[in-house]
Amino acid sequence: MKTRHTIRFAICCFVSMMAVSLVAQAQEAAGPKAKASAPKYADSVPQPTLSEIAYGDHDRHVLDFWKAPSDQPTPLVFVIHGGGWAGGSKERLHRFVDAAALLKEGISVVAINYRLMKHARDVEPPVKAPLQDAARALQFVRSKAEEWNIDQERIAAAGSSAGACSSLWLLYHDDLADPESKDPIARESTRLYCAAVNNAQTTLDPSQMKAWTPNSKYGGHAFGLNNFDQFLAERDNILPWIQAYSPYALVSADDPPVYLYYKAPPAIGKVQKDPTHTANFGVKLQERCVALGLECELMYPRAANATHQNATDYLIATLQKNQRKKRPVTMDPSLPNVLIIGDSISIGYTEHVRTQLEGQANVNHHGSTEI
Repeated sequence: MKTRHTIRFAICCFVSMMAVSLVAQAQEAAGPKAKASAPKYADSVPQPTLSEIAYGDHDRHVLDFWKAPSDQPTPLVFVIHGGGWAGGSKERLHRFVDAAALLKEGISVVAINYRLMKHARDVEPPVKAPLQDAARALQFVRSKAEEWNIDQERIAAAGSSAGACSSLWLLYHDDLADPESKDPIARESTRLYCAAVNNAQTTLDPSQMKAWTPNSKYGGHAFGLNNFDQFLAERDNILPWIQAYSPYALVSADDPPVYLYYKAPPAIGKVQKDPTHTANFGVKLQERCVALGLECELMYPRAANATHQNATDYLIATLQKNQRKKRPVTMDPSLPNVLIIGDSISIGYTEHVRTQLEGQANVNHHGSTEI
């Protein structure tokens, strides 16, 4: 019996050694360990006009561009991918907008990568890195307006989850252009014409999150904190950061319109199945926008007063509407003239001010031939 067990053990050892040897031979024949395959766009996404264009020094500072055919400068949708600022890539584009539909309607598209928080461990707070990258990428795109046939005044942002939060941060932040910079890209405006986002976190204030949705758990990582309990405990200590990077805290009466889409109806003050992407975020942002007289369309299943079924529909309707409104500019000699000067200011505000003062003043920007 002992001899039989010994034979079986020897056979098992031999088989195991042969298996290890075969694996080793296969690995040696294959050469160095292959890298994970690069992300790819979905089949529904057309081939980019330009790929992997660098807008900065980091490996993640790249973007892809789709040029819509047009004799006139085209609007552009600037897409920021989601992933909690911890993962994801621009190749997720199809999850946020329908690029083919936008291009068909004469709207160009850009999709960006940005530093994830693991790439910016020396940045405080960590969320500063992806948000600053988004702003820099937007400025870079504006610097290419003539070369890429882009209408600088009609640039919209889109994205989902963290990409949506980044889009809203750009939408509501004061212009980050530095007119005195020696860097021509830094002198470009970061103002947007509108934004259309999915499943956005509209605040990064844990007190607001807890009040709106009791089982909230998201956001602490944006400020280098390990969990939501720590986030709440440290809230007062990091309040300046929260106020600087939370979209809700930045909203003001001169901000552009926004479209918010969520996959489930809201329930303020109640536990949510997905507290990180709850429509409660949208309800509260819409309330703030309405109080300030701003346009904010909120879509979720069975939502009242929502016109557009998705972000792509909203972007097409809004950018085309504004395109028609922009051409031509009719001057009324009986009205006073308002001239907006400064490249970054005029790019970000001319159309918005023109809309606000319609019938009260003729609004144009420096360099216009109308005044």
